[in-house]
Amino acid sequence: MDRKPAVAGRFYPGTEKSLRKELKRLLSTDKTPRKAICAIAPHAGYIYSGGIAGEVFSSVEVPSCCIILSPNHTGIGAKAALMTKGSWTIPTGRIPVNEEISTKLLSLCNDLKDDSSAHLEEHSLEVQLPFLLARQPGLTIVPITISHINFSACSKIAEAIAELIDSRDENILIVASTDMNHYEDQTHTLEKDRLAIERVVSLDPNGLLSTCAEKQISMCGVVPTAIAISASKKLGASSVTLIDHKTSGDISGDYNAVVGYAGFIIE
Repeated sequence: MDRKPAVAGRFYPGTEKSLRKELKRLLSTDKTPRKAICAIAPHAGYIYSGGIAGEVFSSVEVPSCCIILSPNHTGIGAKAALMTKGSWTIPTGRIPVNEEISTKLLSLCNDLKDDSSAHLEEHSLEVQLPFLLARQPGLTIVPITISHINFSACSKIAEAIAELIDSRDENILIVASTDMNHYEDQTHTLEKDRLAIERVVSLDPNGLLSTCAEKQISMCGVVPTAIAISASKKLGASSVTLIDHKTSGDISGDYNAVVGYAGFIIE
């Protein structure tokens, strides 16, 4: 299956020329990219969160294969849906699914299901691809979209990801897609985001899940982020850098109902 763009022209520019121009604006050329285990980036429209995503992907080396974990906003498909073959098309190119690595990962974890239907309309993974392809023209991907699952299932998926990456000679980057708290005023969102950010920076996946549940923090990619943190720890991660944190209000000037955006690098 060639997965066609679902949100080109809405979340990001819809033509090759306009998208390349926007990526040139958002991706920094004055940073020295460093090898990382994981990058965590927001997935809103580029006008709101593209600056933070651009800073994240400008700061890391993007290898030829990325495992991308995104939340499932549509409710379609399996709870942990892995696409094992085909490709994704965006205005700037076609990105193959890494069939070998996807199939191997599927064999390592019964909680993952081979299901492309969950990916067809999901924007949160798609919006990461223009950045990644711009940074790595030879990109292949392992696309995973996740609904709400418990910590035990998160741990099993994280263990499989870590085992797979650890068994490979080449570098594989884990990418987690998430926005932060949604549609509360600026003051409440900044406080809720602070609590979630503390758990990410502390490399505390279980604490992140429990904090978001207890404090009613509507971090849409909390589960993919928890999996990414857990896998990173198993791969020896020892530090997290908060790249930036803003809200939609900082762009629009409307602070009554904002969405938070944060970017991180795990090393």
